[in-house]
Amino acid sequence: MSLGIHPTKLGVARCYVIRADGTILIDGGAPKQARNFMKAIETLSIMPKDMTSNSLSLPTGTGIISGQPKRSRRSGAKIALHRKGKDWLEKSLMPLPPAVTLWGRIFAKIMAIFVPLIHVPAADVDVVLGDEEVSLTEYGIPGRIIPTPGHSIGSVSVLLETGDAFVGDLAMNAFPLRLSPGLPIFAEDLQEVKKSWHLLLAKGAKTVYPAHGKPFPADAIRRALS
Repeated sequence: MSLGIHPTKLGVARCYVIRADGTILIDGGAPKQARNFMKAIETLSIMPKDMTSNSLSLPTGTGIISGQPKRSRRSGAKIALHRKGKDWLEKSLMPLPPAVTLWGRIFAKIMAIFVPLIHVPAADVDVVLGDEEVSLTEYGIPGRIIPTPGHSIGSVSVLLETGDAFVGDLAMNAFPLRLSPGLPIFAEDLQEVKKSWHLLLAKGAKTVYPAHGKPFPADAIRRALS
């Protein structure tokens, strides 16, 4: 099967279904979007029986994981998460990284009103990721999972052999977070964000797929780092 990248906008966020010889789901979109998610899966002719041993659901961060656990269970995919965020999902915690920009600090105060209304159901992690890269060939995908801490301590990215990089909140490209593509406005460690980006760029990242906003060329990140 040829490689297919299928973005789906679920509320204020996006998830990505990547299909080749296998299938992986990257990020889960906003909460309460299960019906829209299942409709999107159906348009790709993906049935739950197709997403079992040869499929993977990968939250790229360990902040607000939103609807990914429920959607993963509905699709039949295994949930993979970095070990530093494993307890957060299994205990239904929602740590939000601190703001690193002025707008981030303002927006965080707005978000503080709504975060208590968001519930992330606890779920078991099937595949615990460490600090080393993990090949996705086992799941039929020509690429790898790369630890990219900074936004959160357990953030990871998926880099395909084509140079397509799925980075979650390591970059942002959507209002009200950002008006143009660039680095995140929330991060546990902004210097670690920059180190992770230097790593991804050195490994061949060409097109960036964020959790918030449309894909954009990696040159926008190079300019932000310069």
